[in-house]
Amino acid sequence: MTSQTSPGSGPDSGADATTGAATGAALHLEFAALSDVGRVRRDNQDSGYAGPNLLVIADGVGGAARGDIASSAAVDAIKKLDVPPGDDALSALSATIHLAHDRLAEIVEAHPELEGTSTTVTAAVFDGTELQVGHVGDSRGYLLHGGILRSLTTDHTLVQSLVDEGRITEQEARVHPHRNLILKAVDGVHEPDPDLFSVPVETGDRVLLCSDGCSGVLEPETMAQLLTGAPLDEAAGALVRAALEAGSSDNVTVVLAEVCDGEAVPAPPAVVGAAATLPHRQLTNDATGNLNETDLTGLEDEELGGLDPEELRYAPRPPRRFGWARRLAVLAVLVLLLGLGAGALYSWSQGQYYVSDDGGTVVIFKGVKAELPGVRTHRVAERTGLTLAELESYDAGRVRSGISAEGLGDARRIIADLKVSCPTPTPTPTPTPAPTPAATAPAGKKSAGATTPPPSPTTAPTTPPSTPATTPSSSPSNLLADPCATATPAPTAGATTPATTPAPTTPGATP
Repeated sequence: MTSQTSPGSGPDSGADATTGAATGAALHLEFAALSDVGRVRRDNQDSGYAGPNLLVIADGVGGAARGDIASSAAVDAIKKLDVPPGDDALSALSATIHLAHDRLAEIVEAHPELEGTSTTVTAAVFDGTELQVGHVGDSRGYLLHGGILRSLTTDHTLVQSLVDEGRITEQEARVHPHRNLILKAVDGVHEPDPDLFSVPVETGDRVLLCSDGCSGVLEPETMAQLLTGAPLDEAAGALVRAALEAGSSDNVTVVLAEVCDGEAVPAPPAVVGAAATLPHRQLTNDATGNLNETDLTGLEDEELGGLDPEELRYAPRPPRRFGWARRLAVLAVLVLLLGLGAGALYSWSQGQYYVSDDGGTVVIFKGVKAELPGVRTHRVAERTGLTLAELESYDAGRVRSGISAEGLGDARRIIADLKVSCPTPTPTPTPTPAPTPAATAPAGKKSAGATTPPPSPTTAPTTPPSTPATTPSSSPSNLLADPCATATPAPTAGATTPATTPAPTTPGATP
């Protein structure tokens, strides 16, 4: 088992966790802390701190965005509370958690590649009679009192909200696919808004703060059994080993304390996890917890690897590396899609037909009736001899607005259906021929010897040869050329022209 502890040996050698006591108080804390990277992860993103007046657990979130930086920075900011507390320890704890938020914001601003990192924080300040607790995220705090283990904190997670609403049970929450999705954390972006409360304690009570790598796989009954009776350092080692054997895939960190009577024995704080592995964080001095530039210089050249499941806990965004290249690629794709869409739309438009006018003449256009700068949206497909002035006013208005057609043939039909206002022709009068007078003899006179000749035979009418009737053409081309043109009907076959009958004459008649 690979562990990070405060200076000293591990539980397997008899001193895996550091113990100590506070001085000058009726009650004091003895403490221990232990952290293990686990059997799956490559680095430890948990940080733990245990001192005579302060207990802190911070579980870094962010995967490739370096959750270890977030958790260790939070511990650096909060550890200054490991002094005898004043009258309002709870307000001081709240202010210090906000200070951790500000520290993380400064780090991310200076190093944008860390954007998306965050951490949980569960901290407890001991004022001699009570624990003043501040909590954000899904790390947990427990109190073992009279052999009964009870939870002090409520997870800020999606599954806990489902449990609170009665939609799932505690057992279902343990195996829920989104059990690691937390809703609140210290991330340098959103105000942390920690849960703040006080917990009275008595001699013999034991306090456990742990990351979800422990609480997520062990039942409360198992943790209570491991916490009871054994020295703190042994209890810490037993909890970590049990969590790993139960299949924990996360870092496992525990911070323990026991409320004791009598004089305290001074001891340095126990610092474990990410907070103990970074050399600039020496928590026995009065450093402010700020990270200097040399601490993070190597991060910019470090290959952060692929997506880590830890990133999914607080829905953090991955580091913005090569952001300009991604933006250019997205822009290029959008331009390409717009170009393809515009090309397809233009191709479709050039297969359309409509009827409109061009300088007062009715024309069939191919394309769409629209005007776009620099784009030819239509062209003349066929001209006609028809003008707007020849159309009735209603049809002329339709043509000016444009009449859509399903094709060239449909456009021709539309033109053929237009109502033309043709002038009424004036009829030409036909002259009436004057009658021819017949020569007659004077009344009452008759020439001697005159005889009345027999009437001359009437000439039979002459029948002209039959001529086939001619039907005028009504094809669209003729109509388009001259819609007002009319055809002159041919003579009807079989019609006859009567011959002129000469008037009879009287022989011997004198004029």
